[in-house]
Amino acid sequence: MRAHYLQHVPFEGPERIAEWLEDAGYTVTGTPLYRTAALPAPREVDFLVVMGGPMSVNDETDRPWLRAEKAFVREVIEAGTPVLGVCLGAQLIASAMGAAVGPGPEKEIGWFPIRGEGGDDPSLFRFPPSVEVFHWHGEALALPPGAVRLASSPVCPNQAFQLGRTVLGLQFHLETTPASAQALVAHCGDELVPATYVQSAAEILAAPAARYEAINALMGDVLAFLHQAAPAAAGTR
Repeated sequence: MRAHYLQHVPFEGPERIAEWLEDAGYTVTGTPLYRTAALPAPREVDFLVVMGGPMSVNDETDRPWLRAEKAFVREVIEAGTPVLGVCLGAQLIASAMGAAVGPGPEKEIGWFPIRGEGGDDPSLFRFPPSVEVFHWHGEALALPPGAVRLASSPVCPNQAFQLGRTVLGLQFHLETTPASAQALVAHCGDELVPATYVQSAAEILAAPAARYEAINALMGDVLAFLHQAAPAAAGTR
């Protein structure tokens, strides 16, 4: 099985995600889109992860590779392959599948809770009723046609969504580690302008190790849910 990730900036990589996928038996490959726009054939991928980044899905004039990336994401989804989108990645999935993405009412940066939704449908991933997660986003997405909202927050109604059985989009970062949080602060610290849903660098970096461990464990649950839907995992590829 081959898992492939799309990375948009050097400081937002798939470290915890890649570790989980490797442990699950995947060969993990990636496309660093900040260096190359070369993409594999959609049918060569058994699991796709679309990472975050500070750009907008609407920046196609300045970053023309976004068009090809969206087309690739759409083809992989239409092939029935499991796809996970993180922050910008979730927005790219939404845009690729016909939903609007644009500035949210407020930026959401730091440790804030989300509320799990989705009911008791066993085909849907279930988030806890309330869980504190790490955010770093200023844009919001509309749900793609047919998608179900899985989580929300006061400032961002569509924090997570599921499309079919094989696609999950998360506006927040469950893969965050102390090192990756420090990298975000170092590279994007100019966004930490005091606001209701923007924490200071000190507040962000003061999070205890247990908080990172909790969100990383939840990311493991997300990946396991998608892995179970993978045709390759079921031995049908």
